[in-house]
Amino acid sequence: QVQLVESGGGLVQPGGSLRLSCAASGSIFTINVMGWYRQAPGKERGLVARITYVKSTNYADFVKGRFTISRDNAKNTVYLQMNSLKPEDTAVYYCNAAGVSMSRTNFNSWGQGTQVTVSS
Repeated sequence: QVQLVESGGGLVQPGGSLRLSCAASGSIFTINVMGWYRQAPGKERGLVARITYVKSTNYADFVKGRFTISRDNAKNTVYLQMNSLKPEDTAVYYCNAAGVSMSRTNFNSWGQGTQVTVSS
């Protein structure tokens, strides 16, 4: 009952920047944590970054110092600012949100994914 829609992916040159957005909608009471994951062909999906309601953050080692996660609680939206992009960052990026619905049931929702391609 909670839907996530990502946007902002695309093609960028190495060293470039991209900003991803993910908006949650539906029967939301609160979103405790939002995160970004990525999956490259032939590889397992892995955590990129996550952020809590109070904006505590956690990053994967391979993006520390390059990516910044943030959220706007009023808009139920999470962002991922990606700088100094590398070809290895090429993947489908998925948004995740976990929280409590208006019916007081827990939810754990995923977006459809947005492609990020870093190439010359």
